[in-house]
Formats: sequence, C-alpha cells, structure tokens
Amino acid sequence: MKNSSFLFCILLPSCSLIFINLSLAVDSDNLQDTCPAPTPEQQTIFINGLPCKNPATVTASDFKSTKLNQPGDTDNFERSFTAILSALEFPGLNTLGLAVARTDLEVDGLVMPHSHPRASEIFYASKGVVIAGFIDTQNQLFQRTLKEGDVFVFPRGLLHYCLNSGLESAVGFSVLNSQNPGLVSISSAMFGSEVMKLLKLRLISIAKLEVDRAENVTLFGVRPLL
Repeated sequence: MKNSSFLFCILLPSCSLIFINLSLAVDSDNLQDTCPAPTPEQQTIFINGLPCKNPATVTASDFKSTKLNQPGDTDNFERSFTAILSALEFPGLNTLGLAVARTDLEVDGLVMPHSHPRASEIFYASKGVVIAGFIDTQNQLFQRTLKEGDVFVFPRGLLHYCLNSGLESAVGFSVLNSQNPGLVSISSAMFGSEVMKLLKLRLISIAKLEVDRAENVTLFGVRPLL
C-alpha cells in the first residue's frame, strides 16, 4: 500500500507536467533538424500537418522565400493586402511552428477585424504609421499607434486589425507561432457592403480617438480603461 502511494505521488506531478506542456504547445515539436514539406503536386498522403520531402532532395532553397519582397495589390475596398506564408507556401517552415506575413496599407487603408484560431501574432511596423488593435472577450479594445520599428502583439484567437494613419503607404511584417495559423475574417459576404462601410468608418473614428485622447475603448461606445 505504501509503495502504491509512493508511486502515485511520483506519477501525479509527472503527468501534470506533461499535460501542461501539451496544453501550452501550439504545434507539435519537430523530431529532426529539418522537414521541408513537399509541393502539393508531390504530396501523396494526407495527415494532420504536412509530411517531409525526401531528405536527399532538401536544399537551401527550401529555407528561403521571395514571396514577401514585393507589395501586394491594394486596389480594393480596404485599400490593403496581406500575404501569409504558411508551411504550404514556404516548405522550410514545416514542423517549425512558424508562419510569416506581409501587410501593405495605402493611405487610409485598413485590414478588417479577423482572428487566427491557432496562433498569436507579432506585428512589426516596417514603414509608415500604423494603428494596431485587438478586441478581447469582454469587448474591450486595445490599440496603439506604431511608428517604424515598433511591434505589437495580437493574442491568439482574438479579433484584431490595423489601419494606416499616416500620409504615405505603410508596410508591416508579422510572425505567427503556428505553421498553419488559420484565418477567420469579417467580410462583405457575411454582412453586406453597407455594414462593412459602417464598420470601416467606426474603426477609423476609434483610431482617431485613440490618437487624440483615449488609449483603450470598446467597439460599442468610448470607455477608457481605468
């Protein structure tokens, strides 16, 4: 009986630590140094994630991408464009738990509220002046003005957005802690173009309030946090 109690006392903390580590993990840990994913044309099996390509065919090119070195097409309603590179587009990211993105914003351009269900995001303002914000589960909105070199964190699963508040085009780069962060967005297909116009105007007005006199507001009425 004493031996059983002793064994239980040892196993319980160990199991608890394992459970905590698993619950904190976003993507599974890699079991080898590299695992570039094959192109979709080469993929022959379908699993939760992506398989590795033949190690004999791995080259340095698998770990470099030029897909974010050119601005995206901002000729649209939002006057913005975001390109996200996951392991599917950037094979070298496979098993590393990372994705990268580029956001281009014309003057008054806006990235509409959206969320990534599987990742937090660090946004780096590379050019221009950007207002970045997120909305928590209590409908509180947190936002700050970012200048070149500033960074802002969007917590996992929370609605977030960014807005160009400068007099020139703005560029931001992001790193997300999942090789497949997912995307849930608010679009005109869901709510109609008129609602989207009102939402855009609301976010612009909130951004101006934040710059002038309020650091934190809600989407439904101005209320600074105490």
